[in-house]
Amino acid sequence: MDIAEPQDQSQAASRSDIKITAAYSANYQWKRDKPISNGLHTYATSDLTIVTIETNVGITGYGIGRPRAGEADLRQHYLERIVGQDPTMTEAIWSSLWSPKMSGRRGNETRALSSIDLALWDIKAKFAGLPLYRLLGGFRKKIPVYIAGGYYAPDKGLKELQQEMASYVGLGAKAVKMKIGAVPIKDDIARVKAVREAIGPDIRLLLDANCAYRAYEAIQFAKRAEEFDPFWFEEAVQPDDYDGFAKIAAQTTIPLATGENEYTKHGFRDLINTKAIAILNPDARYMGGVTEFMKVAAMAQAHGLDIAPHGDQQAHLHLLAAIPNALMLEYYPPKVMASAEGVYLHTPSLESDGTVTVSERPGVGLEPRPEALAPFRIS
Repeated sequence: MDIAEPQDQSQAASRSDIKITAAYSANYQWKRDKPISNGLHTYATSDLTIVTIETNVGITGYGIGRPRAGEADLRQHYLERIVGQDPTMTEAIWSSLWSPKMSGRRGNETRALSSIDLALWDIKAKFAGLPLYRLLGGFRKKIPVYIAGGYYAPDKGLKELQQEMASYVGLGAKAVKMKIGAVPIKDDIARVKAVREAIGPDIRLLLDANCAYRAYEAIQFAKRAEEFDPFWFEEAVQPDDYDGFAKIAAQTTIPLATGENEYTKHGFRDLINTKAIAILNPDARYMGGVTEFMKVAAMAQAHGLDIAPHGDQQAHLHLLAAIPNALMLEYYPPKVMASAEGVYLHTPSLESDGTVTVSERPGVGLEPRPEALAPFRIS
């Protein structure tokens, strides 16, 4: 049997010498055309943090987060700590930054870490010359999407809501999501009925309460909503109300979805153990980045659960393309979610079959357009 020649030592040495030379972030915020409301909150602005990590081999990685005060402060502390380290050692860096005693357990500290982890994996994939989904294993090239809309607005009655949701189907979406929980149950049932009539029986209809209900209210709503065949009932109660999720699951045929406000593999372990959740909604920007997302996806797969991430499609497209239990990608066309025009250099387009195709460009796909973002820079 032939024995492979040992790798050229100079090449091996050069590949092991990659170091972080600079790590910094920039914050942006812009007004929405109109404020939007979900079950609990109203949003008049959008915001974004771009994390940039530079290396001595000319590769730059990008991550994204939010410019909230606690998150921003911790992120700056973490960025200072990682200069000089090998960016491909993602497990080691993650473990060194996630320190419950020194920084906290689940919240702003994990969000700050997540934005850095995304940038490190961007470097790692570019260093390997691969799109992230191939580096992580590679399972599919096209991902089904749902369009998230149906927010409350002062000038949006049933007719306007129907027109909005039908327009998403016109774009090619085979699934759409609407908000519930901000008005009395009977009024939300009327809204659900109107949307089902507008989109027809074959489009998946997702309902999102954004934690607006107590368990008994969620049960009352679910029993009345079942006749309109919802595909899932998202964030029915507060994220820590595990008993509440179990009570709801026992009383409805609608699958429960949650997880956008859950953190780390430990939190998702506890959520899975409720046996109440059918679909997990991790957000890689919040729950621990690529490093934790892949561990949660594996845990979910072992328990027969699907993954449908919350939030920014740019952060999640490659992750879903890498795993076998990906369900759908949350997708925001420019006309749906007001944003600075052209935030990213490369954005996926919704195709007529309701899917998007993952890019073959090396990395994660978070390269920003500085000239478009510059007018929205904040301190």
